[in-house]
Amino acid sequence: MRLSRGVPLLAAALLTGAVTWPVPAAAAAGTDGHCVRQDRLRVPGAAYQQTACLPDLTTTGLAGTPYTDPADQAGLTARATRTPSGVPGVQIDGYFPDSSHFNTTHGRPHDAQFVIRLPDRWNGGLVVTGAPGTRRQYATDKAISDQVLARGYAYAATDKGNNSADFYRDGTRPGDAVAEWNTRTTQLTRAAQRAVAQRYGRAPRRTYMTGISNGGYLTRWQLEHHPELYDGGVDWEGTLWTADGPNLLTSLPTAVARTLGSAGDDAMYAAGFARGSEFLWPYHEQAYWGVTQKTYRAEFDPAYDPACPGASAGSTTQQILAPCASDAAYDYAARPASVHRAVARVALTGRIGKPLITLQGDLDTLLPVAADSDVYARMVDASGRGGLHRYYRIEGGTHVDGLYDTYPDRLRPILPCYRTAFDALVAWVEHGLRPPADRTVGRPASGDVVDSCSLQQ
Repeated sequence: MRLSRGVPLLAAALLTGAVTWPVPAAAAAGTDGHCVRQDRLRVPGAAYQQTACLPDLTTTGLAGTPYTDPADQAGLTARATRTPSGVPGVQIDGYFPDSSHFNTTHGRPHDAQFVIRLPDRWNGGLVVTGAPGTRRQYATDKAISDQVLARGYAYAATDKGNNSADFYRDGTRPGDAVAEWNTRTTQLTRAAQRAVAQRYGRAPRRTYMTGISNGGYLTRWQLEHHPELYDGGVDWEGTLWTADGPNLLTSLPTAVARTLGSAGDDAMYAAGFARGSEFLWPYHEQAYWGVTQKTYRAEFDPAYDPACPGASAGSTTQQILAPCASDAAYDYAARPASVHRAVARVALTGRIGKPLITLQGDLDTLLPVAADSDVYARMVDASGRGGLHRYYRIEGGTHVDGLYDTYPDRLRPILPCYRTAFDALVAWVEHGLRPPADRTVGRPASGDVVDSCSLQQ
């Protein structure tokens, strides 16, 4: 983790020069003018960048190229999700100065990687996001980038400065890795705004922040701490961090205890897990609960169990995903004040400064809605900012839309509701049309739940 103001001028010239990857033949000629002057684009502060003029910036057009990564998007969307295509423009990939090396995208082991996409037909806006979970900069290409590019927005995404299940090893003191997520998002927003101005000759008229899971947390944090950079945001099941709880470290130990056979259903309900979500518990026992608890515990409380140092406690996939036995008894409230101070460094307050729409599924089985977005909505109200916030519980929604394909009779994807919410945010910000009041958005008994959603339900 190293945030630098810059690099020597000669090195900067070498590193940020107009280097391009091979591009499809249809994009090479540039006869329509959309490749003109792409070599003059510079992302301020970047230590390295590569630009490419492409016939289609969406995942449809980028399939099989180095400009996206379907593996990093796996599970985030339902299989039948329809996405737009045919958005020509310029893509910039690069990274900011950083000393950590978890991200190996493009064979460059370097963190603080970003992607910026600049469509030819620009509507004057910019959408910024950060990777969900421990994923990288291409993670939300299908879920977010495709749709906003088709609407004419420029798009920018960051890997948050560290990723993978070992992200907690970045930094020198507890909380450093997560704190860097916020700093990198701010850094990219400012740089992307200036890159947009270079490309189109004027700064963005509107900038929106958005994201899924950890990207939703970033959205909340940015609108609390840097409202001057944004016009609004959509928070899709953002992770809640509060110094005194609730947070991941207050709900997940119960889930780990259940995995290891020392907690029953009543304890799960008391921790916030929803009644009716029981059918999802076996999957989360295998894929989420253990590794998430021990990884974040290692980030904020590394002294708790030196014998189980986060994901590094395992060498195989099964070992990495498995819980540490000691985490079943983890009691966040009883941990030293230093642990609470580490969480306080990245904690949310609810004091948003721009309009925010929050969505979360009522069957979220990683971030229980009762211990997350329900709480955050109350925090926003308590801070006197309720007029800037809308909160929609999505009936039948869970943490990743990909699970809909396994349980189409019990779940619904959240992505269609997210797209509707984004449109509602734009109408709110740009036309003064207030979105519907806070509500639970019902799961329709029939119809196309994969591609449609009304917030009025």
